[in-house]
Amino acid sequence: MESLSLPVLNPLLASSSNLFRNQSSRMTSSMVSSLKPPFGGTSLSTVHRFRVGDVRMQAVDEDIDLKQMRDMAAAKKRWDGLLREGKVKLLTPREAGYAISLSNKPLLDVRPSSERNKAWVKGSTWVPIFDNDDNLDAGTLSKKVTSFAMGGWWSGAPTLSFNRLFLSKVEEKFPKDSELIVACQKGLRSLAACELLYNAGYENLFWVQGGLESAQDEDLVTEGVQPLKLAGIGGFSEFLGWTDQQRAQAAKEGWRYRLVYTARLFGVVLAADALFVGAQQLGHYIQELRGH
Repeated sequence: MESLSLPVLNPLLASSSNLFRNQSSRMTSSMVSSLKPPFGGTSLSTVHRFRVGDVRMQAVDEDIDLKQMRDMAAAKKRWDGLLREGKVKLLTPREAGYAISLSNKPLLDVRPSSERNKAWVKGSTWVPIFDNDDNLDAGTLSKKVTSFAMGGWWSGAPTLSFNRLFLSKVEEKFPKDSELIVACQKGLRSLAACELLYNAGYENLFWVQGGLESAQDEDLVTEGVQPLKLAGIGGFSEFLGWTDQQRAQAAKEGWRYRLVYTARLFGVVLAADALFVGAQQLGHYIQELRGH
């Protein structure tokens, strides 16, 4: 059987690195166009070296992007094959709820802790295929800074790493002949988990289509501080209530729900205005000190 290509299972990290590389290429190009040696001369060799380096960087970026696209296409083909051939059965969230309550089938939750801690299906077993990367080495810190700068501050998406103990942890909890319902927040990582489990010998697998996020309130018995639909959001967008999930929730709960986030937005505007005025006052004060 084909082995699982781990890099394609974390599209967030891949897209963040792509954005970072593309921005680096643009920065290099702008540096080349403005580069001049001392005394107003023009060093053609220096500019040539920068341009060659920029071309090489862009070529490497394109090769990496192409490889990631090919890996993702290959993974999708494998996953579609698992479903089409019946090696992994498809369930809607409502069907999964019936299977849990009527047939007592176990649900394996493979989401990271940042999602699991907000909401979960009652009685489910949690073994993340990816989890929050809490390492403090230089490489991880660089990834976290890049992810935050490239939109993590808005979406709240954490830096994740593959859980190398995933299979061994599942094997500790479930024998190979178990009928397992596998679910994540949106349905992508659970498909990847199904492939890993099937390749390891699990042949009675059920995949929750669309993930737990697509479940209606009555489909599953849940626990936690938030609805399942909101477990995958975060960052500043969640604080302001500017996510599709929160807009759908507001349509159900009415004006009180909207009022909370309207008040937050008003507070952000006031805080930004106060900072702007404070910065102006500080600038005037510094100018006065220089004048004396």
